Amino acid sequence: MLKKLPDRSLARVFILFPDPWRKQRHHKRRLVSTETLDELARVMKDGSELRLATDHIDYLRWMLERAPVHPAFEWLARRPDDWRVRTPDWPQTRYERKAIAAGRRPHFLLLRRKPRIGV
Repeated sequence: MLKKLPDRSLARVFILFPDPWRKQRHHKRRLVSTETLDELARVMKDGSELRLATDHIDYLRWMLERAPVHPAFEWLARRPDDWRVRTPDWPQTRYERKAIAAGRRPHFLLLRRKPRIGV
């Protein structure tokens, strides 16, 4: 679907509690990937927000290894609560409620699309 969207057409993107594809051989199916981030960078407006959430610690590590270091995005966390606490303007999902009920801690990553230079 992302490939069908026009450049700079989205002001905010949420990827909330995607399937973590726990088995190593299935990691290629994870939604948060360099390829997806490349497409999001194309379709997102400068200054727009990318919001990621997971309760799976391995997927959190996976996200942190990709999203904050992607050249098109800036991670906005300045202190631990910035990624440990859902802010009121984030929708709560049933997956988040299930995670909390099971004793898992959700994590929330807020990134901003950096301005394009010379374009």
